[in-house]
Amino acid sequence: MSAHDLTDVSFESLVAEMIRRLGDDPEREGMQKTPERVHKAMRFLTSGYERNPVDVIGDALFEERHRNMILVKDIEMYSLCEHHLLPFFGKVHIAYIPSGQIVGLSKTARIVETFSRRFQVQERLTEQIAQAIWDVVKPHGVGVVIEASHLCMMMRGIEKQNSSTVTSAMRGAFLEDPATREEFLRLAMHRR
Repeated sequence: MSAHDLTDVSFESLVAEMIRRLGDDPEREGMQKTPERVHKAMRFLTSGYERNPVDVIGDALFEERHRNMILVKDIEMYSLCEHHLLPFFGKVHIAYIPSGQIVGLSKTARIVETFSRRFQVQERLTEQIAQAIWDVVKPHGVGVVIEASHLCMMMRGIEKQNSSTVTSAMRGAFLEDPATREEFLRLAMHRR
């Protein structure tokens, strides 16, 4: 093993070394199990790499003649910013117009989980969710809006606590028809 090859070093040992380099003692009480906990947490927080949208949807596509917009809103989302490995979190709103088949409602949330449980930027996450629904469900149109708060902006750097970021991705009728896009945005952004 070369001086820079860390392939055979355990995840826990790498975390313990990080703790040391940041000025703490990984052997002190309270920190002894931290490397193991961090390993388990990171495995969970990046579990989206082990999934793909086709498998997530599975057989939850159903023939249905419904021709109007279906909107699932306020889907909770948690992810890790790929630039600082700090969390960003918020709500995802997904709408689509079926073209002969609908997807089980919970599967939209599972698609969000598939892509948010990876190192991400919000812009890519929004596009990936829209593209997955477009590719798998094959609707007339799909729209996705994400509203999120980023700890990389809130607890470091610029430290703006009340900032949020809104991104959108549209396909088909949501991109081509202003009335459809407006209806989606009005419904998605409306607060009770």
